[in-house]
Amino acid sequence: MARTLLEHLRAQDDETLGALLRARPDLALPAPADTGVVATRAGVRTSVGRACEDLDELHLALVDALLVAEADQSPADPADVLGLLGADVPPERGRAALDRLRVLALVWDVPDDGGGPVRVRAVPALRDTARRYPAGLGRPAPSPSVLHEKDPASVMAGLPDDQRAVVVALDRDGPVGRSRAKEGDDNPVARLLADGILRRIDDDTVELTREAGLGLRGDRPLGPLVAADPMPAPRVQDPATIDATAAGEALETVRRAEGVLAAWSAAPPAVLRSGGLGVRDLRRLAKTLDVDETAAGLVVETLAAASLLAVSEDADAVWCPTTTADRWLASPPETQWVALARAWLEMPRQPSSIGQRDSMDKLVGPLSDEVRRPWAAQVRRRVLARLAEFDDGAGPVSVDALVESLAWRAPRRGGRQRDELVRATVREATALGVVALDAITTAGRELLRVPRRPDDDPDAAAAAALRPAMPAPVGHILLQADLTAVAPGRLEPDLAAAMDRLADVESAGGATVYRISEGSIRRALDLGWTAADVHALFSERSATPVPQGLTYLVDDVARRHGRLRGGSAASFLRSEDEALLVEVMALPTAEALGLRRLAPTVVISTSPLAEVLDALRAAGLSPVAEDADGGVLDLRPRGRRTAPRRPDRSGTGSPWLSDDQIAALVAQLRAGDRAATAARGSATVPGSTRQTASATVAVLADAARTGRTVWIGYVDAAGTASQRVVRPLRVGGGLLEGTDAAVEAEDTGPGSAVSFALHRITSVSVLTEN
Repeated sequence: MARTLLEHLRAQDDETLGALLRARPDLALPAPADTGVVATRAGVRTSVGRACEDLDELHLALVDALLVAEADQSPADPADVLGLLGADVPPERGRAALDRLRVLALVWDVPDDGGGPVRVRAVPALRDTARRYPAGLGRPAPSPSVLHEKDPASVMAGLPDDQRAVVVALDRDGPVGRSRAKEGDDNPVARLLADGILRRIDDDTVELTREAGLGLRGDRPLGPLVAADPMPAPRVQDPATIDATAAGEALETVRRAEGVLAAWSAAPPAVLRSGGLGVRDLRRLAKTLDVDETAAGLVVETLAAASLLAVSEDADAVWCPTTTADRWLASPPETQWVALARAWLEMPRQPSSIGQRDSMDKLVGPLSDEVRRPWAAQVRRRVLARLAEFDDGAGPVSVDALVESLAWRAPRRGGRQRDELVRATVREATALGVVALDAITTAGRELLRVPRRPDDDPDAAAAAALRPAMPAPVGHILLQADLTAVAPGRLEPDLAAAMDRLADVESAGGATVYRISEGSIRRALDLGWTAADVHALFSERSATPVPQGLTYLVDDVARRHGRLRGGSAASFLRSEDEALLVEVMALPTAEALGLRRLAPTVVISTSPLAEVLDALRAAGLSPVAEDADGGVLDLRPRGRRTAPRRPDRSGTGSPWLSDDQIAALVAQLRAGDRAATAARGSATVPGSTRQTASATVAVLADAARTGRTVWIGYVDAAGTASQRVVRPLRVGGGLLEGTDAAVEAEDTGPGSAVSFALHRITSVSVLTEN
């Protein structure tokens, strides 16, 4: 049986090796040449610490037990290790936890030198990644001491009250305390030192010995332990209710995002010198969206992460929509939501930090570098993955219960702000519609799903899951006597577009209220509508009677609209009403606009047509622009746009390896091991050095002719070096084709076909058979 980790890993089957690479993907990247590389990486402190970050309280307690039993220095009896877990941990849970550490290659089985039961050994780096005093226990007592002569539990039970108080305090607060007492002094500490219950570290510091701590704790050697996830029974609700609630938030998120793009398209805010968005601009945006600054910051950060907002490339840098925003705006709402939800899930930024104080006591602003947190995406996935473990419609009874569960599952993750980060993630996920009523939605589950096939698209599945939960778009409005129109839900796309032209949004939410005014009707007429078109829309799409005042308003605006016609000379104005043009020429702005009358019905201007029309409208007139055919021309500004930026996805966490990738890696490990064994045992590698390309080809071609075996050094596309033993069959076309000779050497059947790019072969030697 294996005595070292390398021997242990080489003795495992392919399934066990694959499980290790899947559980600890850092061992697989870059691709290891053989099992020796995996064993080396598995024992490195950084990798061991990363593996321990995902361990729950029970497994970390077992790690403490292994260190207390000093299994990192010499093999330990598994029964002794599991016995340290105490009465709070059922034996089957302890054994399952030890099996899990075996899968992670943090421990492995070794034979007992005396022929006894199999023992376990822990990787030495486990102690480097643990706390200084595992389980809060000190070092062993110096020998001889009363703790070696008698049962430690009996010794601790018989201590006088003053000595016991000292021992209990050290066990509770840590095994180290400060005292200058010396042996021979008449005080509790001195007597404890004399008995070997305490040991002195230096002149000012004493330490409670390990045996004393274990004796004091009785049947809980490591202290009280929670053996299972403390999550209480879930709260169960109707999944349809959860999805419908989330769909409402999703639509609201999309609406707010559209509002940001519209506002910053027309008036993009400036970029601060230090980067990010100014506090005043954030407050102005929050007022425009009718939300608080926290919600506005979340929307802005999500839009930027989705590459829908970016910094312009001109000298006066501003935050404005990207060219991809137009395609996003034209997409269905479920597709729009998926783009935002995916960006939020994977962005390495923490919107909840906006408005807090940084280390310099300055407010953290949105879109600034201070919001960046590389681990943020990993925290979101952990929180949502825990919610996804519940059945459909089920969730934790409270967010506090979720916080306790995640704290038990990964005590080493998150640092001091771990619990608040969990709460902030739930708030953000709820605001975006990924979570509702503290339960993950059907669409949220799809977002988390890892694709197993090239044609598997979680984003498309999430959009499909959200679509039926969204309220069906309504095809009518409710006109009111106060010249407002109420949309009792999400409007059909054509009706929504029409209302955007005919009215201004006064308030939004579950029901949107539109305000119809002279300016909004004139805007629609400027876009080519006629009074008949407006009357037809209101009469056909209103579920309530059209107010008479609204009819009069439309007719009055239409009667005055379009009497004055404009074109470009730079621009021109024309009208059949000569008196109207006389009135235009008499305006105070006529000279500034460069107006000049060419004919009784034509006036030209040196100013752009848009400026001329704006000035005339400000003077109370109602001109329209026309094209070469006399049709109404839309001169509205198209808004600022800039090139999209590549999304920042650097914080998405550990890489995920597919089953095919795992199988390929294991096959490469086996090939590397066989190559090392064949070169070491059955043949001799004469001074393998790097050769010229022509010499390499010549050696390989000669080996193919004579049927001899070669040992090659090879560097793959990822830059990973490995060694292989190959029997060449053909050399040409830039490739070496042959069979895996190490398989043949082991008499396990014919070698599998292999091929290597000649330019990646770094060295080659002909093996001499013994």
